[in-house]
Amino acid sequence: MLRSFGLREHCLRRNLTCSGEADDPIVIPPDSVWVDVLEPSYQEREAIRTFFGVEAPTREDLDEIEISSHLYLEDNAVFMTALILSGTETPDPQCRASSFILAGDRLLTVRFSEPQPFNTFANRAERQAHAWPKGEVVLAGLLEAIIDRTADVLEKIGSEVDTVSKQVFSNNANDASKDYQSVLLRLGTKNDLTSKARESLISLGRLLAFLSQAMDQRQSKEIKGRIKVMTRDINSLSDHTTYLSNKITFLLDAVLGVVNIEQSRIIRILSVFATVFLPPTLLASIWGMNFKLMPELEWSHGYALALVSIVLSAVVPYLLFRWRKWL
Repeated sequence: MLRSFGLREHCLRRNLTCSGEADDPIVIPPDSVWVDVLEPSYQEREAIRTFFGVEAPTREDLDEIEISSHLYLEDNAVFMTALILSGTETPDPQCRASSFILAGDRLLTVRFSEPQPFNTFANRAERQAHAWPKGEVVLAGLLEAIIDRTADVLEKIGSEVDTVSKQVFSNNANDASKDYQSVLLRLGTKNDLTSKARESLISLGRLLAFLSQAMDQRQSKEIKGRIKVMTRDINSLSDHTTYLSNKITFLLDAVLGVVNIEQSRIIRILSVFATVFLPPTLLASIWGMNFKLMPELEWSHGYALALVSIVLSAVVPYLLFRWRKWL
């Protein structure tokens, strides 16, 4: 899917991309300032080559591990790739690579996932006049939207972790009502999302550092200032991810400790009851033997004595455990 945005009425608004049949070439309007393409087809790649004079990166190019494959200059264009969070509201959040290409005063973004900031920024830019005259300004606004979205995700993670913390350490809740397995799964999910957010922030920091060096001669004071602000935001958010990760790790250890304490308490109770009923079992086993010569069998109060002895042999250990506060 290819979208192009041009300046109309001083706002950045979506253009109608011209195309005929399925096999006909796609024509990008010449006034386009930003072209955004999701999983580009062959016709869309050809349109990008014609309009920008560069090759759109493939999925394999975006998945390259080497940093040199993510940040480079080629054909008078700046190629930058960063990891962007997507699907954070779903059970399977992702951190997928998206490419940002500055060619002259135009911006091309190539992606194979659907991060929310791309649509958020496009909708906001339509309402802001005189704000997006060229591609580098659009890039700065798009990166700011991505960083803001990452900050919102981290804020939500922090709120949910606080809720879990209150649930774990609450004195009012009944221990039997706490589902520790669910708590562990929730903490594991939040820790995974926090790690993905940190990974995204690190890649964005590298992108901004490369952008600042690659366009040092072309950048206006406004763009330089915005890059510095975004770099500071990324550094503070990276520190916040470290704090969240440490807090989640502490909660995971605390939950496992509480589970171990609960298990130890249950085992202790079972051990105490086994010990309490051991003497009565021993006495009943002895007097249950079928020997002819057992003096107790001839006693007139032998049966009552046996019952009292069995009860006392259970009550005395129980009272002893209560006195020692083992129960």
